[in-house]
Amino acid sequence: MYVVNTETIPGEEITETVGIARGNTVEARNVGRDITQSIRNLTGGELKAYSELLTKARDEALDRMVQDAHAMGADAVVNVRLETSKVTEGGSEVIAYGTAVCLR
Repeated sequence: MYVVNTETIPGEEITETVGIARGNTVEARNVGRDITQSIRNLTGGELKAYSELLTKARDEALDRMVQDAHAMGADAVVNVRLETSKVTEGGSEVIAYGTAVCLR
């Protein structure tokens, strides 16, 4: 399945818009990670454990969006966007969404 952040797919013709495909996940930090990342925050540098957590969450949200589009009978998802929001202290939601379409 094509997944792009553009409105069209080069070389492909969109014949039908099926709907909005979406997928989300909520991930929470853990105490051990918070302690090590707090120390890193004092010394500066990338908070790698948090970067890895958000990468995992983005991948999961994208996978779920593709599953949603597939269930609608789509061949592709165009105009894909990702958003992150704080849900609770220590927990964030990542949502992926886009327009599910059929191709010729």
